[in-house]
Amino acid sequence: MSGKSILKRIDWLTVLIYFLLVGIGWINIYSSTYSEEDKALLDFGTLYGKQLFFILISMFSIIVILGIEADFYERFSSIIYILSLVLLAGLFLFGKTIAGATSWYDLGFFNLQPSELAKVATALALAKYLCDIQTDIKRGKDQLYALLIILIPAALVIPQPDPGSALVFFALIFVLFREGLPLYYLSILLLVILVFISTLMFGTIWVGIILGIFIALFFLLKRKTFRIPVAPILIFFVVAIVFSLSVNFVFNNVFEQRHRDRFSLWLRLEKDPAKLEEIKKTIGYNTYQSEKAIESGGFFGKGFMEGTRTKGDFVPEQHTDYIFSTVGEEWGFLGTSVVVILFTVLFLRLVYLSERQKSSFSRMYGYGIISILLIHYFINIGMVIGVLPTIGIPLPFFSYGGSGLLFFTALLFIFLKLDSNRLNEWN
Repeated sequence: MSGKSILKRIDWLTVLIYFLLVGIGWINIYSSTYSEEDKALLDFGTLYGKQLFFILISMFSIIVILGIEADFYERFSSIIYILSLVLLAGLFLFGKTIAGATSWYDLGFFNLQPSELAKVATALALAKYLCDIQTDIKRGKDQLYALLIILIPAALVIPQPDPGSALVFFALIFVLFREGLPLYYLSILLLVILVFISTLMFGTIWVGIILGIFIALFFLLKRKTFRIPVAPILIFFVVAIVFSLSVNFVFNNVFEQRHRDRFSLWLRLEKDPAKLEEIKKTIGYNTYQSEKAIESGGFFGKGFMEGTRTKGDFVPEQHTDYIFSTVGEEWGFLGTSVVVILFTVLFLRLVYLSERQKSSFSRMYGYGIISILLIHYFINIGMVIGVLPTIGIPLPFFSYGGSGLLFFTALLFIFLKLDSNRLNEWN
């Protein structure tokens, strides 16, 4: 496909949103990292200068991605996936440790984080496997193989340790549901999460009472002609109670103290005001300061470069995982609303583009990138405003980081290339 043809067929609305997010992100990185000693806008020794360099590299990668034939990504998806696994495994021997996590290769001018490549590779490999004519997602064997494609990179990321990135891989399970995985799997997963959280907050006795009430209402409100399988319901009730009884043991003996503190802060489990205040000042310090920064911005914000908490470095790592707090303080509710709207339009547009694909591989890959971007967005924003526990994952296209921006760009523009190829074949 010629360059001129690509320009005609690419989805420019998605491209526009991408550039707006990257641009707004860089402006806020500049504001959160600028100091009086910094003189030049193009000083690549500064964090905002490095991010600008990463943006330029990402622009070059877009040209390369769009210039490669669309069939390449499906044909070589397995090789890309295996390469990403090799790079993940190699971290245990050659990785560089930053902030306690051995997640990077030191390339001198650039720290490469292979887990970001692995997200792209896993989305490609999963789409390739699912679109195979011999794959039937309703068969247990095929479900297991698809799950293994997701689990293997996650298992290599967890020991780094990087549980945030590992969690992102599990978001790809939603691609399986889109392609026909029985919904009772999702129901079981949601029930496990609900019972776990409810047990921590209220205890097993209340969990049993609430489940008993729901089962009783189910029996009372059922149609007379509908026969209820009593044995499976009783088994479900017993299993739920047994699982609930195990929650406190897992919480106290399997989770590390920092994890327990984060759950205690998130779910307000700690009743001792002094202990809760101590947690806020230690494990919950970032979130607490982030909330205060956003709150101080009000409706219109304090103005560009005028954020007192941002300039005072109240929020640690504000240019990375907590960059959204800069938006809240300096641009206020209006600024945060613009960012949220841009992400919302992007997700809706990607759903639309995925559904119109002629190729099942393109459709599945499209839903793969939606899953990855959405969980990053949902967890990052939730973490910054304090409604979710602290999990260290960046805001796509927005947070500081070369590997993140480069591979988020690749993730998106590979799909746009596949979409442009669909239009070419249609004509």
